[in-house]
Amino acid sequence: MIDFDQIIDRSASASVKYDARKAVFGREDVTPLWVADMDFATPESVTTALIERAKHPVLGYTLHPRSMFIAMQAWFQQRHNWTIDRNEIVMCPGVVPSMHAAIMALTEIGDKVIVQPPVYPPFFTAVTETKRELVLNPLQLKDNRYQIDFEHLEQCAAEGAKLLLLCSPHNPVGRVWQQEELEQVLDIARRYQLTIISDEIHADLIFPEYQHIPLATLTDDVTIITAVSPSKTFNIAGLGLSCLVVKENKHRKAINQVFEQWHISACNPFSITAFEAAYKGGEQWLDLLMAYLEQTKTEVTKFFEQSLPEIKVIDTEGTYLLWLDCRQLNMTDENLKHFFIEQVGLGLNTGISFGEAGSGFMRLNIAAPRTIIIQAINQIKLALD
Repeated sequence: MIDFDQIIDRSASASVKYDARKAVFGREDVTPLWVADMDFATPESVTTALIERAKHPVLGYTLHPRSMFIAMQAWFQQRHNWTIDRNEIVMCPGVVPSMHAAIMALTEIGDKVIVQPPVYPPFFTAVTETKRELVLNPLQLKDNRYQIDFEHLEQCAAEGAKLLLLCSPHNPVGRVWQQEELEQVLDIARRYQLTIISDEIHADLIFPEYQHIPLATLTDDVTIITAVSPSKTFNIAGLGLSCLVVKENKHRKAINQVFEQWHISACNPFSITAFEAAYKGGEQWLDLLMAYLEQTKTEVTKFFEQSLPEIKVIDTEGTYLLWLDCRQLNMTDENLKHFFIEQVGLGLNTGISFGEAGSGFMRLNIAAPRTIIIQAINQIKLALD
């Protein structure tokens, strides 16, 4: 029995989400609904496999077994109709390191890299920390839904950008890009020889009326590096393992050379065990999770519409992250942050941390037992009242 209503005490477990509250929010008693992991128990298939692996008394250097790749390939074939060749897979010690490595392998210092804010903060630092030039192509909010500004994207490409960091599905605005939109991105990439790194780690967290389309399935004539991982899907982000899907052999070699220079291994025995077990046995858990999250999303959205219309929920099509438009509260970003921490008692992500385009917004993680989420939004109403 999978019980997503179960409240699990994560305090004193060295959890970033809980045990870093004092450092991040200045107090330890906020309800933490910020960093993107879930307060739900990891699938039993994963925990059982980890226990079995731990029973072996030797934890030495570890290979990536063939069975792990088979499990991953079968998952993407079944869930996303994506046939991935084993040779295309580059194992990585996490998605953020893989973005840094891919940028360093495929571009030169000073090259222009496009990001589309508001977006996951490491997109910015992956560019600036590798000494590339950051080019902003802000998303446009129209009728409570974000869109890509294609005219401006083409202008950025025409002015010499070498690479686009695409977030698909998009964190934090929750867009699941449709095929027509992805085709437009690819058309621009073809015309200007633009390489695309597509972060698709939320690909499995899609609500029923939408469908994630892996960008790499739409073309063979654009260089696409796809980041995938079971970490967000199955709540195993702490184990760190991810991979890049890279069709061109020369690009795979270049990325692997970067990791070799860093002397970083993607061969933790527990990460590998969890990676395989999640893709092999996590499907039923995921289906039930998405049904649970959909009901939570519906209840939260209805609550704001009926009881707190001054805060608008941007309808999320994927991920378990809700993007809250708080601009009608007429607060500065600093005051908004203070309000949620000190008056509401919630630890959320500030919109401004996702770039200037996030000013006036807050990000709410709803991947927790529904009683906690309902209590949290009632706290917002009480504080505003």
